Amino acid sequence: MSGEAAGSGQAADVMCKKREDYLEWCEYFMAVAFLSAQRSKDPSSQVGACIVNPENKIVGIGYNGMPNGCHDDVLPWARTASDRLDTKYPYVCHAELNAIMNKNSADVKGCIMYVALFPCNECAKLIIQAGIKEVIFMSDKYHDTPEMKAARHMFDLSGVKYTKFVPKQKSIVIDFDSINSKRSPPAL
Repeated sequence: MSGEAAGSGQAADVMCKKREDYLEWCEYFMAVAFLSAQRSKDPSSQVGACIVNPENKIVGIGYNGMPNGCHDDVLPWARTASDRLDTKYPYVCHAELNAIMNKNSADVKGCIMYVALFPCNECAKLIIQAGIKEVIFMSDKYHDTPEMKAARHMFDLSGVKYTKFVPKQKSIVIDFDSINSKRSPPAL
C-alpha cells in the first residue's frame, strides 16, 4: 500500500469519528429547562423545569405562568404592591407544577426534575407527592428564605435528593442556520 493511500485512509477514519463536543445528558436536560423558561411571560423571573425518567426520556416540561383560562393580560405581574392580591404570587403557577401537570406518562415516580431555580415549599410538596426522586437545580438565590428552608427540610425527610447543577460550559447557543450549512458530502 502506498503512503498516499494509507494517508487518505487515516483521513477518512478521522472524518468518521463521533463528535466529542456533544452535550452530556445533564447539560441537555438543564438546557431544555432553560429553553422552556423562555416561554414564560413573567417580566422578572423566567423559570423552566424538565422531568426525565430513568431511561433519559423527557416525560414533562413546564415554565412559570398564569393558570390555563386566566388571561395573562388581566392578572398582575408585579412583585410588590400594597395589596398582595395585586402581585403575581397568589396567581402564578410555578414551572415544577406545570411540568408535573404536563407529564406525558402515567406517572413520574422515580424521575429526576431539572429546574432553573430551587423549588419553593409548595413545589417541594408536589415533587414529593409525585414520587420524583431527585431535583437538580441551577440557582438557589432564595436559599435562606423560609420557603426554601421548608422545601429542603421536606426533601430531607422524604428522601428526595437535591443537587446543584454546575455547568461545564457557560452558554449553549442554538444556531437555526446550522442546519442549512453545507458540509462535504460523504466519500463514496
